[in-house]
Amino acid sequence: MKGLKNKTIVVGVCGGIAAYKTCELVRLLVEEGVDVHVIMTKEGQEFVTPLTFQALSGHPCHTDLFSLGKEQEINHITLADEADLVAVLPCTAHTLARLVNGLCDDLVTTVVLATQAPVLLAPSMNVNMWNHAATQNNLQKAQELGYQILDPEAGYLACGWDGKGRLPDPTKILQMIQEALTKKQPKLVST
Repeated sequence: MKGLKNKTIVVGVCGGIAAYKTCELVRLLVEEGVDVHVIMTKEGQEFVTPLTFQALSGHPCHTDLFSLGKEQEINHITLADEADLVAVLPCTAHTLARLVNGLCDDLVTTVVLATQAPVLLAPSMNVNMWNHAATQNNLQKAQELGYQILDPEAGYLACGWDGKGRLPDPTKILQMIQEALTKKQPKLVST
């Protein structure tokens, strides 16, 4: 895929059943020649292990904001600075709310708030959570802040409901990442 080779992409994995799709996305990115670094929330680790992402990306999976082995580099700043793009998927309603309110209390939110690279958020959640006024308000705020949003798809959800909330297929996400890297993006930093 054009424009991906030799790029550095930080993939943030949050706590949702759709985290399993992120494994395939990481594999596809690596296949395209992307240098992929995976960061995970504590909740994300409940769905997929860091070892899986380490094997797929070829890099240690980052899970802690304050890792003694990496803090001499200020790891969250290094990841934020080196990224050509940061993608958060699945982006839970909880992480979305924290991001739009500037709360950074884990590695994923801290890297997103510290980066000047384009940020792609791919929300995935129960249809009722997706449709809730608070989530819709947070999505609007996220777009105003310059985050790119990849809307979830409709269909049968793991919770048994049917509706919008499914993380899109990894090939579609790959396409969105490629588009995000070729577009001129506004900086998320206030001047």
